[in-house]
Amino acid sequence: MSSEASAAALGSIVELATRAPSIHNTQPWRWRSTADGLELHADRSRQLLVADPLGRNLILSCGASLHHALVAAAALGWRTQVERLPADPASTLLARITLHRAEPSMTAAADLLAIEQRCTDRRRFTSWPVPAERLQALVRKAEQQGTHAVPLLDPSLRFRAELLVARAPEFQASDASVTDEQQSWVDHSPVDGIPHAVLPAERPAMAGAQTGRYATGLLEHTEREIAGSDGLILLYGAAEEPASWLAGGEGLSALWLEATAHGLSVVPLSQVIEVEETRRGLTDQVLAGQGKPLILVRIGWQAISRSELPRTSRRPVSDVLELT
Repeated sequence: MSSEASAAALGSIVELATRAPSIHNTQPWRWRSTADGLELHADRSRQLLVADPLGRNLILSCGASLHHALVAAAALGWRTQVERLPADPASTLLARITLHRAEPSMTAAADLLAIEQRCTDRRRFTSWPVPAERLQALVRKAEQQGTHAVPLLDPSLRFRAELLVARAPEFQASDASVTDEQQSWVDHSPVDGIPHAVLPAERPAMAGAQTGRYATGLLEHTEREIAGSDGLILLYGAAEEPASWLAGGEGLSALWLEATAHGLSVVPLSQVIEVEETRRGLTDQVLAGQGKPLILVRIGWQAISRSELPRTSRRPVSDVLELT
C-alpha cells in the first residue's frame, strides 16, 4: 500500500481509469497497488486472440486506461511520475505510477466531467461538418502523449480511407472465427462487453450499405459507416511495438476527452486496423509508408435533442485492483 495514498484514494483513481474505452469493452487491464502508487498490467485472459493476435488492441486499450488514471489522479490532487514498460517484453507490467500529494489540477472539474460523459455513441451524426481547426486541435492533444496522428483532410486520402473502411467488414464477415469472437462480446456479462441497447438497429437493404460489425441492436440505423460531414483522424506509431501501442492508447484517451469536453462524439473504427489487407492499405495509401496504423476514429456532432445513451457497464474496482 502506498505510504501517501490510501486504499480509498487508489480505488477512486482506478474507478475513473476503468471508464476508459476498450476494444469490444473487454476492459483488458489489471491494477495493483505498490509501496508508492500503482502498477498497470495487461490482462491477457481478455485478449481477442483471433482479431488481435499481437495484443495491439489490448495494449492500446490499456494505454487509454493509463491516461484516464493520470488525468483522474491530477484532478483528485495527486502528482504522478510514470515509468512505462519497465519490465521485459514478456511481462504483463505496462506502467508503474508513483503518486505524491498535490493540489488538484486547474482543470479538475472539467476533466472529471469529461471522464464521466465520455462514451461511444454509434448513432448517426448530424450533417454539421467538423471544422479542420478542431480536428487539428484534437491531433495536437493526441500527439502530446507521444503518439502520431493525422487528420484526413485531403479528399484523396479520405476517399482511400473510406474504401478501406468499407472493405474491412467484408474480410471479417467471411471468417467465422472472427465473427464468432465479435458476437461473443455482445451482452457478454452485466459488467463488460457491448450491450445490445447501444448497437445500431438493422439497416434497410440498399445499394452500397455497409455490413455492421455486430449483430443488430436497438438504436436507429445509420446508412453509412462514414458520412461526408464526419471528421477522420488516424493515429499511428513509428514502429510495430508495445511502446507505440501504449502511447497510441494514451493519445486516443486524450483526444477523446478533449472532444467530449467540446461536445464532439468519437467512434473508433478498429476493423480497418485488424484486417491485415486493409491495415496495409492504410500504411501504403494513406501514410505513404511513414508509420504503423493504430486506430482510425470518426468525429462528429450528435443531435442536441437526442436522448442520452446508456453507458456501457464497467467491472467493479474490486475485480481490477489488487491491494497489496
